[in-house]
Amino acid sequence: MYEKTFPNKRFRLTLEFLQKHIKTSETILDLGVENPFSKIMKEAGYSVNNTTGEDLDLNQDSLKNSNSDVVTAFEIFEHLLNPFTILNEIKSDKLLISIPMRLWFSPAYRSKTDMWDRHYHEFEDWQLDWLLEKTGWKIIDRQKWTNPVKKFGLRPFLRSFTNRYYIVYAEKA
Repeated sequence: MYEKTFPNKRFRLTLEFLQKHIKTSETILDLGVENPFSKIMKEAGYSVNNTTGEDLDLNQDSLKNSNSDVVTAFEIFEHLLNPFTILNEIKSDKLLISIPMRLWFSPAYRSKTDMWDRHYHEFEDWQLDWLLEKTGWKIIDRQKWTNPVKKFGLRPFLRSFTNRYYIVYAEKA
C-alpha cells in the first residue's frame, strides 16, 4: 500500500492525537485489517485488535461482539457506503476517526484495479460532524492538517495550504 510513499506526517499527527485522548491501558478495536498504523499503535503500547476484512457495510458482527474501550477508524469511512450504520453499531463509548477531506480541486479517488481501494464518500468536516451528531456522538476534540506533496503544479501548490485530513475524538452522548 505504501510502496512509494509513507505518510509520516499523517501517522505522527494521528499518533499524537491518539495519545492525547486514549490511555495505553484502554483496549482498541481498529476498523480495517491490520495495517502499518495499527502496528505503530501496538509499538506505542496500545492493545489493538483489527477487524478481519469483512465488508463492514454488510456485516457489523465485529462491532457487536467487541468489548473494546475505544474504536478507531483511520481512513476507512470514505470507503464505506453506509457509515451511519457502523456508527450506530459501535458499543464502545469512545471513538477516534480520521478521514481525508474532500478537495474541490481533486476528484474522488477510485482505483480501477482494486474494488476496496475506492472512496465512496469525500467528506467535508461539517458532513462528518453531522453524521457523528446524528448517530449519538459528541465531538470532544478535532484537528485538521495539510498534506503537501513534493511535486510541481497547481494541485501540489494548493495541497501545501489546503487541509487534507480531519481527525475527531468523540464520546457517546
